[in-house]
Amino acid sequence: MSLWPPFRCGWKLAPRYSRRASPQQPQQDFEALLAECLRNGCLFEDTSFSATLSSIGSGSLLQKLPPRLQWKRPPELHSNSFYFAKAKRLDLCQGIVGDCWFLAALQALTLHQDILSRVVPLNQSFTEKYAGIFRFWFWHYGNWVPVVIDDRLPVNEAGQLVFVSSTYKNLFWGALLEKAYAKLSGSYEDLQSGQVSEALVDFTGGVTMTINLAEAHGNLWDILIKATYNRTLIGCQTHSGEKILENGLVEGHAYTLTGIRKVTCKHRPEYLVKLWNPWGKVEWKGDWSDSSSKWELLSPKEKILLLRKDNDGEFWMMLQDFKTHFMLLVICKLTPGLLSQEAAQKWTYTMREGRWEKRSTAGGQRQLLQDTFWKNPQFLLSVWRPEEGRRSLRPCSVLVSLLQKPRHRCHKQKPLLAIGFYLYRMNKYHDDQRRLPPEFFQRNTPLSQPDRFLEEKEVSQELCLEPGTYLIVPCTLEAHQKSEFILRVFSRKHIFYEIGSNSGVVFSKEIEDQNERQNEFFTKFFEKYPEINAVQLQNLLNQTTWSSLGSRQPFFSLEACQGILALLDLNASGTMSIQEFRDLWKQLKLSQKVFHKQGHGSGYLNWEQLHAAVREAGIMLSDDVCQLMLIRYGGPRLQMDFVSFVHLMLRVENMEDVFQNLTQDGKGIYLQKPEWMMMALYS
Repeated sequence: MSLWPPFRCGWKLAPRYSRRASPQQPQQDFEALLAECLRNGCLFEDTSFSATLSSIGSGSLLQKLPPRLQWKRPPELHSNSFYFAKAKRLDLCQGIVGDCWFLAALQALTLHQDILSRVVPLNQSFTEKYAGIFRFWFWHYGNWVPVVIDDRLPVNEAGQLVFVSSTYKNLFWGALLEKAYAKLSGSYEDLQSGQVSEALVDFTGGVTMTINLAEAHGNLWDILIKATYNRTLIGCQTHSGEKILENGLVEGHAYTLTGIRKVTCKHRPEYLVKLWNPWGKVEWKGDWSDSSSKWELLSPKEKILLLRKDNDGEFWMMLQDFKTHFMLLVICKLTPGLLSQEAAQKWTYTMREGRWEKRSTAGGQRQLLQDTFWKNPQFLLSVWRPEEGRRSLRPCSVLVSLLQKPRHRCHKQKPLLAIGFYLYRMNKYHDDQRRLPPEFFQRNTPLSQPDRFLEEKEVSQELCLEPGTYLIVPCTLEAHQKSEFILRVFSRKHIFYEIGSNSGVVFSKEIEDQNERQNEFFTKFFEKYPEINAVQLQNLLNQTTWSSLGSRQPFFSLEACQGILALLDLNASGTMSIQEFRDLWKQLKLSQKVFHKQGHGSGYLNWEQLHAAVREAGIMLSDDVCQLMLIRYGGPRLQMDFVSFVHLMLRVENMEDVFQNLTQDGKGIYLQKPEWMMMALYS
């Protein structure tokens, strides 16, 4: 694990500060407040984060505000929706707050609807039980905490939002989420600079891994494949600066990595990454940009499905250019096994809270060895491989994460401390009630230590340890610096506790990941067959257990698999790679969920259920088109089974992408005859 300099995103270089509201800040009872407002027929007004300049801040952000600033509720601005499934991606635009790091993390969140719905409860609306009150959830130093706000948003004289907005002018979930995050942080001003890794952790409770791209090894593409295949959120940062470069990139700016693709270019592969600028505009102008001639080297089908000439902030670029022009890649892992080859085994974790106290347990770094270092909190960690027992000598994968808690509600009051941790091997039993004395640290050299201490919210490291007992010592750079922290350990099996702690031993808890065994099965299949044909795809899908479908397990015919392959095989190779299968699997999981819900376990969808299913999946089809699709893909009784539903979903999704990529005005497209023939035959 590499740890790198702090990420500042905004227009001015600034010292890093803690942005978090105090964990002791009282929580508001959402249900009680909502019921009271509905009972009294009034709209909620949040006195703890009022619609005044105090909620915006007291610094430079005030200078950016438009004259005659007003606070308006969304129903006063548009006939609106809280959230619209079809607009689930790339619909947000950054406002005058320099919080591109927050938007980059949020956009990554929208690629995982199940995680998004935990942060943003999607059952909220401006119609049913509307009382001007909304609730959002954030992972706040070990716990999921609710943040309650009213829906008054700052707008200019023309009624336009001055902070986060949506390209769909009647959608407000992004603006309200930003307000909730500002409340958690202290004010909108406190969002002016930050790191994408911090927001990713607050949205997920995951652990971030930061890669310095200048020092990235040759396996970066493999890491990206594993990251996008697994449940990860990915952001990145350009090199420091304050201007828009001639190549279209913004210095000192955060972006979201939204996809990767290996394409065939003149009989050789080209590795591409797709990025999104939180501004919703201003794009890369080099090779593989929207106007690049490189696209002419691809097959017509591949070009049509990948290239979208629209200044929406999303663009493709070559992997090598990405490594050259970007500084950091941040991967937030929802399960620890991204770089480990130990797939399909359960992970466990333990979380412990601690504190550094002046003149007591704030001992500082190891250079202060003879004076105070030994006074730092000391944690014992025993690790082993559960399937082999404690006598096994095979190494164990361990992930350690250290987070420091805020020292003041508003970030400008007290900056983050420079933190890190040391790891020592324990060769013999130690009394867990007595701290290790200074002599232990004088005699022993740490197995792992910080390359440098970082003023970060979180530092983490992946370790490969022999089974045994170890000592972890978290510390600050300087002695006598007071703060609280959280130490998390992830491994296959471990015991983890603080020496001298009254709470005693805390055993690890299992991390539930329902997809891990399935992912291992797919990974092993593609290790044996790097490119699979329709027959192999059929075998793969028919060996899969469709848990949501119960006893009515589907059967994928060879013809159905040939149709699926034709839809996803962009380079006309007649085969599918693990990357293309990953895209298919995401669609299959969504299809399985909505099919089971709308079909009520019957194994079929009628017209009404089909209409509801495609709508829930974020696809808008007219009644006539739904009827035609039921005739085309359904059986004699006008009922559609799961396999046909999957085929329909894939085709509609692809045709929607084609339309969006080719349209100039959002209303129609122009096709030359060869393009029309290719699309007609392909469809």
